[in-house]
Amino acid sequence: MKRLFLTAVTASLLSSAFLISVPAAQAEEATYKLVLLRHGESQWNLEKRFTGWSDIDLTDKGRAGAVKAGEIMKGAGVNFDEVHTSKLNRAIETAQLAQKGMSAQWVPLQKYWRLNERCYGDLEGKKREDVAKEVGDDQVKIWRRSFDVPPPPLAVTDARSPVKDPRYADLDPRVIPASESLKDVIARVGPYWTDQLRPAIKPEFGRIW
Repeated sequence: MKRLFLTAVTASLLSSAFLISVPAAQAEEATYKLVLLRHGESQWNLEKRFTGWSDIDLTDKGRAGAVKAGEIMKGAGVNFDEVHTSKLNRAIETAQLAQKGMSAQWVPLQKYWRLNERCYGDLEGKKREDVAKEVGDDQVKIWRRSFDVPPPPLAVTDARSPVKDPRYADLDPRVIPASESLKDVIARVGPYWTDQLRPAIKPEFGRIW
């Protein structure tokens, strides 16, 4: 049985942790399990700020929640062959603490930029209530919930821009988002599913899909 654990997959798409069991081909008896876990509470979550690609640390509550998630999974008899996470520290720390809670720090942990949270562009670091006062609740809802309307973009020269972040130094700057809609996030995550996750769950997928 192949088992994978993902943490902090784009928060735009996930709001809680859950387990998916994917049936294998009918000719096989094994199943393939995929656990998705959102990162623990960060300081900006607590302050109700837009976070996105900004690298904000977990709160003590967030750290405790990550360990607890691991303990719950351990108690349920869940274990993994691989752990995947984004390149944001709050996601990495959540994964590591959950592994600690499972007594499974030895399981390989791999980091992928395509699993980063949604980029909120010029909204990053701003409090939601302040933005709502400036542009109105309706506009904030459009930016947060619409499928294809991204928030205002970040300029490359903005200190918040991830373009010069060393963790993305191997990427073409043109693929680093200045802002993202949900549609953009899906397009970003798609290659990760095709190139990393799907083959890791079941290598045969690469041949039959």
